[in-house]
Amino acid sequence: MPIYEFQCQECQKKFETLLSSSSKINEVSCPDCQSKNIKKIISATSNYGFSKPKASIPAGALSGCSSRGGFS
Repeated sequence: MPIYEFQCQECQKKFETLLSSSSKINEVSCPDCQSKNIKKIISATSNYGFSKPKASIPAGALSGCSSRGGFS
């Protein structure tokens, strides 16, 4: 489920909400004042998947392997 960030247009409170694919944004209300007058805002995202790939095997983890390709 994606996390959406909103700002209440009544009390200016910023909050995050998990929404399933069946949920509708117009059903979300402010957790402080219960207003439905909210605005979806752009939030910072992580760069997961967009950076250079890193080794998935820790350094030295294969030091116990034999030269034949199997484990010793």
